[in-house]
Amino acid sequence: MDVKAIKEQFPILNQEINGHPLVYLDSSATAQKPLSVIQAVDEYYRLDNSNVHRGVHTLGSRATDKYEGAREKVRRFINADSTAEVIFNRGTTTGINTVAESYARHNLKAGDEIVITEMEHHSNIIPWQQAAKVSGATLKYIPLQADGTITLEDVRETITKHTKIVAMAHVSNVLGTVNPIKEVAQIAHEHGAIIVVDGAQGAPHMKVDVKELDCDFYTFSGHKMCAPTGIGVLYGKRELLEAMEPVEFGGEMIDFVNLYNSTWKELPWKFEGGTPIIAGAIGLGAAIDFLNEIGMDAITDYEQELAAYALERMRTIDNIKIYGPEERAALVTFNLGDVHPHDTATVLDAEGIAVRAGHHCAQPLMRWLDVTATARASFYLYNTKEDVDRLVDGLLKTKEYFGDVF
Repeated sequence: MDVKAIKEQFPILNQEINGHPLVYLDSSATAQKPLSVIQAVDEYYRLDNSNVHRGVHTLGSRATDKYEGAREKVRRFINADSTAEVIFNRGTTTGINTVAESYARHNLKAGDEIVITEMEHHSNIIPWQQAAKVSGATLKYIPLQADGTITLEDVRETITKHTKIVAMAHVSNVLGTVNPIKEVAQIAHEHGAIIVVDGAQGAPHMKVDVKELDCDFYTFSGHKMCAPTGIGVLYGKRELLEAMEPVEFGGEMIDFVNLYNSTWKELPWKFEGGTPIIAGAIGLGAAIDFLNEIGMDAITDYEQELAAYALERMRTIDNIKIYGPEERAALVTFNLGDVHPHDTATVLDAEGIAVRAGHHCAQPLMRWLDVTATARASFYLYNTKEDVDRLVDGLLKTKEYFGDVF
């Protein structure tokens, strides 16, 4: 990978923050956008702005072609069987809630089980809490190992004949843990359960093949993979989506409406009520083109190298606590002595380095780690080893500034 050439395609990175060149290490929260994505969205609004599907005029036809063309790009990107299995939405949170509302609440009953882990983002906990409360089902947690991973032995012990849904992050947004989705899916299916995968931190960083994983649902957000905010994807196996009812009604998703009854369009449009996120989908298509040109395997390999380098360099700092397994995705979550993570992030920002601080929408995991908050540096394809060196220098300055707490 020519990282220097890649970085030059991101206009936002060519600036100074507080008198220092920007080092952006917050891509797990949202990734930056390359010029090709910005131009694709700009071109739609300047030349093709129109609603999709029903219009017969030229602008409507062009907008529809680009919107549905983006759906086909997503289908190929995740290797789905059909575009009918690719539903555009607002993001990962919407995708999980759609499954919890439409599938879980109609298929669960008292005595059934939903199995998740303590490393989940709130968006993959709360919808299942609510589904369990409504249905009378039980929420169970696969235990975590000391390094923040799960074992297949614990998966087998937690999933039972009563388990109906297993929901799990492909990659933890705090620990960087990459979960064995394919193996967990096999265990779930052996017990007659389905598996729902939170791919928010997976799809941007590694090749995703939903058929190889054999997941029943996989959902991810465009803004974490160089696309605009407000656009995401829910993949679902066709037979499951066919049997599910929409959760939003009106506009694009209807087929026929009379005074007392209505019917829905076929997949995927029955789940896309109202005017869809047209520009966002087009931007997502452009982001997929950008990532494919580089190659997802090349991105994964480079990020693993960068994460290993970051671990090596950061471990040279005294009194730093790093959380998560040795083998991880491209992020490092840490605390620096007794310095509050918000203070760490503030000093780093003064040096032009952007990191995330807080509970990262994972409060149960924070309690498992026995902390209230952490700092997180997350990397993407435009980051370099020099960025890591800047981070380490910034942390050393943080130690100097707060020397009395060490």
